[in-house]
Amino acid sequence: MKKFLFIALGAVTFALGTLGIFLPFLPTTVFYLLTGFFWLRSSDKLYNRFIQSESYQKYVEKPILQKNISTKNMIKMFLAIFIVFLIPCIIVDNLMMRVTMGIVYVTHVVLLTWYLKGKNRSVASAEVGNRNDR
Repeated sequence: MKKFLFIALGAVTFALGTLGIFLPFLPTTVFYLLTGFFWLRSSDKLYNRFIQSESYQKYVEKPILQKNISTKNMIKMFLAIFIVFLIPCIIVDNLMMRVTMGIVYVTHVVLLTWYLKGKNRSVASAEVGNRNDR
């Protein structure tokens, strides 16, 4: 029963992630990560087919796991996050919520930039150092 539930949830998150390619307010990467989670625990065949797909490689493997993301794509990502955070700030007239959303957005920008760009350079230099030690 659990296996079939995870397969179904994986199919739903896969569909939402694929829609997210075309709709900027749906986070493709998050839904694809959930798809991998559900299918890893339910079906080796679906999971292996999924992680070998071009969409997984483009939206999860390269930018998140390999930390290979261009500055242009990072700006697009931060713009999409900004729009998603801006919508409740416009709809709800609450200063505390707006300040909190602003702090959370700036935290996202700083930490994601550090994770995707800053940490990448230190990992790459550490790998070069390990190769030179041999």
